[in-house]
Amino acid sequence: MTGAEIRSAFLDFFRQRGHEIVRSASLVPENDPTLLFTNAGMVQFKEVFLGRETRANLRAASAQRCLRLSGKHNDLDEVGRDTYHHTLFEMLGNWSFGDYYKREAIAWAWELLTKEWKLPKDRLYATVFTTDDEAERFWRSETDIGHERILRFGEKDNFWEMGETGPCGPCSEIHIDRGAGACDRQHVAGHTCAVNSGCARYIELWNLVFIQYNRAAGGALEELRAKHVDTGAGLERLAAVLQGVRSNYDTDLFRHLIRFTEEHAKRRYGQNAEDDLAFRVIADHSRALTFMIADGVLPGNEGRGYVLRRILRRAARHARQLGFTEPYLWHVTKAVAETMGAAYPEIIERHTHIAEVIRSEEERFAETLDKGLALLDQERRALRARGATQLPGDIAFRLYDTYGFPLDMTEDILREEGISIDTSGFERSMEEQRRRAREARRAAADAGVAHGTFVTRFAGDRVSDVESEILGLYRDGEEHSEVREGDQLQIITAETPFYGESGGQVGDRGQIESADGALVDVTDTQKPRSDLTVHIGTVRRGALHRGQRVHLRIDRDFREAARLNHSATHILHAVLRERLGTHVRQAGSLVAPDRLRFDFTHPTAIDDETLTAIEEQTNAYIRDNADVVTTEMGYDEAIKKGALAFFGDKYGDRVRVVKMGDFSVELCGGTHVRRTGDIGVFKVRGEAGVAAGVRRVEAMTGAGALQSIREREITLRQLGELVKGNETEVAEKVERLLNQQRELERQLHQLRTQLAGSQSEDLASQAFTSPGGFKVVAAQVDSVDQKRLLEMADALRERLGSGVVVLASGEGGRVNLLAAVTKDLAKQVHAGQLIGKLAPIVGGRGGGRPELAQAGGKDPSKIADALKAARELFERE
Repeated sequence: MTGAEIRSAFLDFFRQRGHEIVRSASLVPENDPTLLFTNAGMVQFKEVFLGRETRANLRAASAQRCLRLSGKHNDLDEVGRDTYHHTLFEMLGNWSFGDYYKREAIAWAWELLTKEWKLPKDRLYATVFTTDDEAERFWRSETDIGHERILRFGEKDNFWEMGETGPCGPCSEIHIDRGAGACDRQHVAGHTCAVNSGCARYIELWNLVFIQYNRAAGGALEELRAKHVDTGAGLERLAAVLQGVRSNYDTDLFRHLIRFTEEHAKRRYGQNAEDDLAFRVIADHSRALTFMIADGVLPGNEGRGYVLRRILRRAARHARQLGFTEPYLWHVTKAVAETMGAAYPEIIERHTHIAEVIRSEEERFAETLDKGLALLDQERRALRARGATQLPGDIAFRLYDTYGFPLDMTEDILREEGISIDTSGFERSMEEQRRRAREARRAAADAGVAHGTFVTRFAGDRVSDVESEILGLYRDGEEHSEVREGDQLQIITAETPFYGESGGQVGDRGQIESADGALVDVTDTQKPRSDLTVHIGTVRRGALHRGQRVHLRIDRDFREAARLNHSATHILHAVLRERLGTHVRQAGSLVAPDRLRFDFTHPTAIDDETLTAIEEQTNAYIRDNADVVTTEMGYDEAIKKGALAFFGDKYGDRVRVVKMGDFSVELCGGTHVRRTGDIGVFKVRGEAGVAAGVRRVEAMTGAGALQSIREREITLRQLGELVKGNETEVAEKVERLLNQQRELERQLHQLRTQLAGSQSEDLASQAFTSPGGFKVVAAQVDSVDQKRLLEMADALRERLGSGVVVLASGEGGRVNLLAAVTKDLAKQVHAGQLIGKLAPIVGGRGGGRPELAQAGGKDPSKIADALKAARELFERE
């Protein structure tokens, strides 16, 4: 069976048993500060397990792309070194949300593996948590596995947790014995092949997790109201077993990627251990990079961006091992798209953007990679010479800070030689970065505590006033029952007309007033969760109480201006895709009352002509005055109708679709105009690059755009008055003035050159002959800037033929000092060293090349002393 056939068979098996097949979630979890990446299929159902969300169907199955590169589950050290760990992998899973439990999960897993896929029963083992009698009982009663192959293990192996906090529970794993020849630890003294012994002979195929607890922030286990099933089977490992190969890299999921690199490297996989490691790392990491960028992650120095940068640089280093001296990884994304694009079409749609981001980052790293490797090789030789086996922490930090080597990449390079790193020394150098990270984590944790489990209903984008009850009052991050005049606070109400900042649109402003006269000015509205709105403001009078009824009013003008700009971003997005190509995807936005900012994926700058065409087409759609229709429908139905969805955003089963005429259909929860004509006018302010493969357009609409146009007209009129011409003549007259200026500058330069020649002739007459036999000029010239000083020195050197020139000029309380030496004397007299001796005399410092050096000074009164010192230096020779 191919990997695609295994994926399809798994989903069909559970579809037939009443499971809804759900799409893979983004690698970027929605509203979950505890996870950098989706590391298991259950991540998108976390709120369901915690009882905060409900699903119409209590059974689900999916093929979920996962990353294990951070936190509790981090397999990076093993990737490429063994044949069955990966950064990105596909997890096949089935779930029960308070429906079936251990009996069915165990029975169906056994049925699929042994009856459908015909795996040999006598080579399969089941493990259960040490106290889970129930799971062992079902293995005995619901399957025909040999009882001696049901094994018990402790918390390390058979208690599953998605992170430091969150849903968790005991698990039951299914392992397969691949035979003694599969062991990769035979060389390790004392090793015995067994389940969970850490070798490749016995590998886990499927993990059946029985979710019944929540791990709280303090570490305590809290019993959940309902019990759930969460299973995960790695597609790559299943493919290796079902295709009868020992290595995941020998399956069809990876062989195409490795063959692609073989063809470009002109080397063969399986011929050399170091090369094989490089082949595996490149194949694995290229898949991870492709999907991370497709899901909106870009290289950076923090968080997800830094994780991406780490694995890209690790892969780039291994590409050097295979002889690639130019950026190569971006080429491999084509092979990734060919292998996985049928199951994940977004990586085909975004391939141009993905490749451009990787190519740009590779080029940036290539500038320092060779230098960093050279430094590391030098340090390794020094360690061997001293008989030492630990790289100093400050060297590791220098590799990180100066050459961009992530610590784990340096560790990876040194591991084969038995060299460790003084990580405590490295950490000392990183203390400032760690402090910032701690503050960010603390802020996220505080926000989670403050907002509790409140749910706020958004009253709709057409509603401006609502009566509601106060659910929570917070001041300084702490909950209060009463907040008084003058206090800044956060307010949570049962329902609200205020739009919380999301989707790039800024939060509403307005007022909250109680029946007894208390008044709050709301200056911002945030949306920390999809079902929670937080009003931020200041109490202007009176006092607010929890449980109080209040009247919420939004600032209509503020909302209306933001609405115009938000609708304009949808039209702009449609036009960009028409003009530039369907690879264009939204990569971020800001929708404020006074402006809009739209970031999108595109590899190159947009020329002025194309930008003008984009502006014109956007205004044409605005003039169409098309209806803006907002409807709710199922996600799959919306996608079939052509709605654009953005990876990185989380969508429920029901989504809000905003349709504008026949040119724009997007999933969006923001506020919009009723007809496109309401926008009035759209005016581009500029276009620029903001990251590798990401461009930004800034623009204005409505009254803001008219004001901007009016200001430009005023500026144009003022320019016309200055050049004595009307607005249509300004460009021509300015160009004529610039040409005149250039001609005058040319004439001035010519005159200065002639003057310098004349002055140099006078100065040359002051030259004296040093004991060394060459001419020396040391003179002061008044009110001459550095440029003219240089022109005079050049003329003097030419006139002397062989000699040394020292010139000084005082201008505006500053000193310009210059030393020049003819080529034939450059080895005898070093201009840079000469100026270094003279500059301190005039209160400055400087240096330069052997033939020319310059300096500045603060004390013009010392010029004569400096020139005297120069003469004495050469008179003594």
